[in-house]
Amino acid sequence: MADIVSAQDVVDVLKQVKYPGFDRDIVSFGLVKNIQAAKGNVVFNLAFSTQDESTRRQITLAAREAVEQLPGVNDIQIMGPPPGQPAGAQGPMAQQAGQSGKIELPGVKSIVAVASGKGGVGKSTVSVNLAVALADTGAQVGLLDADIYGPSIPTMMGVKDQPGVIGQKILPMISHDIKMMSIGFLIPEDQSVTWRGPMVHQAVQQLLRDVLWGELDYLLIDMPPGTGDAHLTLTQSVALTGGVIVTTPQDVALIDARRGVAMFQQVNVPILGIIENMSYFICPHCAERTEIFTTGGGKRASQDLGVPFLGEIPIDPAVCLAGDQGTPIVRKEPDSPQTQAFRAIADGLKQIL
Repeated sequence: MADIVSAQDVVDVLKQVKYPGFDRDIVSFGLVKNIQAAKGNVVFNLAFSTQDESTRRQITLAAREAVEQLPGVNDIQIMGPPPGQPAGAQGPMAQQAGQSGKIELPGVKSIVAVASGKGGVGKSTVSVNLAVALADTGAQVGLLDADIYGPSIPTMMGVKDQPGVIGQKILPMISHDIKMMSIGFLIPEDQSVTWRGPMVHQAVQQLLRDVLWGELDYLLIDMPPGTGDAHLTLTQSVALTGGVIVTTPQDVALIDARRGVAMFQQVNVPILGIIENMSYFICPHCAERTEIFTTGGGKRASQDLGVPFLGEIPIDPAVCLAGDQGTPIVRKEPDSPQTQAFRAIADGLKQIL
């Protein structure tokens, strides 16, 4: 007589359990191990790569509730990491980054991830100009474009060449006093990237590990939009100093900012603050400030979430034009209101770090 519940049934139902803050399930991330199912009794391991107890409890509870929905289940036992495999040495990132689960960048003092809950908020524009504003203070700054599917840093920084190689290491490109690396430097501009998750993981890690970053005061990571595979790769592969969330003024920004903050919190990354981009418009003729969108979304998000508010950046077509031309607005128009806003945020970030 066949078992009422099979191991495949358990796998299928656990594929519906998402890793908190991400779009991918716990099975595809490799957390579920050693499934056994016999006579209605189900046993499996959860090989956590995070040390955050709240995240562990959340995943365990969700996994138990999912399996309980299967007809014929009498008992469920959820174990810790499989024998001989300590917690923190398993999971999607640890398999590629070594037993510590972290890539060492000894010459880099602070690593800051710039993220957003969704696309279209100008996150890459903020990353580029914030990096240049920090460099203008005399700091040594690096910029990693972690958007594998849509790299934009090469265009915004005006670099189309391929990087050099020394031994097994890649030399970062340098523009506007910023050391940079992007998948856009390594593939033809007209070639699309259609990689699946594991290849994305490997590419992101190589952009971190195999680049000669040298001595840096700050390494800014321009994260892909939303919350997905590359985000989990980065947050678990390198010891981030903190994360910055870029949002827009609308009320809906509360939802997106909360998603980004939750992503960092679930992997124990400190939230350095929220930046409100496209905050208002300054008339170039009369200097009057106009609120194009519903105002204050970023400030309200920071208050509701209990994280610092780093500042507002006005909207101006000149910012986009500067990026398209490969010269960030901070360099192209050093006296503009946009540049002053970026410099104020850079100063505030330096004080936090």
